[in-house]
Amino acid sequence: MLFNSFDFGFFLVLVYVIYWTIGTRRRNNQNVLLLISSYIFYGLWDWRFLSLLIASSLVDYFAGRLLQRATSNSIRKLLLWSSVLWNLGVLVTFKYFDFFVTSFADLFAISLTENTYTIWNVIVPVGLSFYTFQTMSYTIDVYRKKITPTKNLIEFLCFVSFFPQLVAGPIERAKKLLPQFEKERSFNLQTSKEGLRQILWGLFKKILVADKLGIAVSIVFSNPEGYGSLMLIFAAVLFCFQVYCDFSGYTDIAIGTAKLFGFRLSKNFSLPYLSKSITELWQRWHITLTQWFTDYVYAPFVKSAKHITNSIRAIGLLVTMFLVGLWHGANWTFIAFGVFNGCVLVFERVPFFKRKGTVRKKLQKVPRIFSLGYVFIMFTISAVFFRAETIGQAWTILKRIFTITPDTAISSLIGIKLFYLVLMLIAEMLTQKWDFPLQKIELKIPKPVRWALYYVLIVLIIRYAEPKEAFIYFQF
Repeated sequence: MLFNSFDFGFFLVLVYVIYWTIGTRRRNNQNVLLLISSYIFYGLWDWRFLSLLIASSLVDYFAGRLLQRATSNSIRKLLLWSSVLWNLGVLVTFKYFDFFVTSFADLFAISLTENTYTIWNVIVPVGLSFYTFQTMSYTIDVYRKKITPTKNLIEFLCFVSFFPQLVAGPIERAKKLLPQFEKERSFNLQTSKEGLRQILWGLFKKILVADKLGIAVSIVFSNPEGYGSLMLIFAAVLFCFQVYCDFSGYTDIAIGTAKLFGFRLSKNFSLPYLSKSITELWQRWHITLTQWFTDYVYAPFVKSAKHITNSIRAIGLLVTMFLVGLWHGANWTFIAFGVFNGCVLVFERVPFFKRKGTVRKKLQKVPRIFSLGYVFIMFTISAVFFRAETIGQAWTILKRIFTITPDTAISSLIGIKLFYLVLMLIAEMLTQKWDFPLQKIELKIPKPVRWALYYVLIVLIIRYAEPKEAFIYFQF
């Protein structure tokens, strides 16, 4: 069930009405409704994988309970690693096994048939990387004694499977989201109105911007040899905006939907293309993922060293970004995407060769136009790897870009309408201090004009909606 479908609209209205009809003083009943609704929502993708979601939830719930009771450090470590290995085992089995096997076979020139390992060649469960990281962080935080494990199974299952953010985040921490299931939620008309406006803005970014840009991007990337440098650069830049509008649009819908039920989810984007360095961009892009890898991979890796040196920091950054790339998908293109960004982060943050200060600090001092240009060029290059189907295709595109290949089909793509992209950029630039452009529109625009804007956006969204156009990050 896609957020940009009429089915989801009907589902959301139905759950919303029943939820608030139950009443604010019946929190347990509301939680049960949210849990059943979340399982129905997820089960409509593929009921076979619903059991995997429940199993992962139960493993970490009981791991948390047992960690609280355990007094021996060895037993606590055993419980922690049992949970971690379960979660990583699920990821490897369903998401990476096929990739590892085929890569091994290619390396040693082993011939594989379609039936060689059919049992492992399965569909990747939607949202697997997101909810696995969410449950794994819970157990790690309990082990570190940063949180107290919950005794309420229903509340924990809701924390893992909450349908607004189940399939593509934000990746929530138990410290923030779990307590919201433990307390009563009061109906607030203003919060519901704000949630609806954020959903509307998210649908605008997805349907009218991301999906339209995707048309031009797909045309070029499906046949890069047929286009010259200008069109390939044009398509790569458009993809940067496509993936941003697609994923941040999803996030807006998720956060807005959660608000309808009285929940607050984490902010996941903060105008990343206004960053003055790639380091800052990753602090503004997919914020919850960056924080997850920082807290559970990079920081422990660096702190584990006897002496924290520049080499340790560099290795930590490269390993972390390698894993970030691999998290996105079982393909060498995603690994190249992560490693490229890791190399740039090392260049920015590690002061090798006795240079004074870091490149990142120097970028903060140069005129913004230069730092923004640097950031966008670096991220666009990495986006070519992200979007390409193979490493070979990515190299073909980059080679044709940097060898200044002439164009012969400019007009056919320049004609793609960019009006909605420009409108979106202007709106977000003018409302940088807001969470989203429509957040405080009641205070700035008269009611007749405001409602006219709502109706125009709704009509355009319905007119151009493509229910089968899934969000890009659903595949991760």
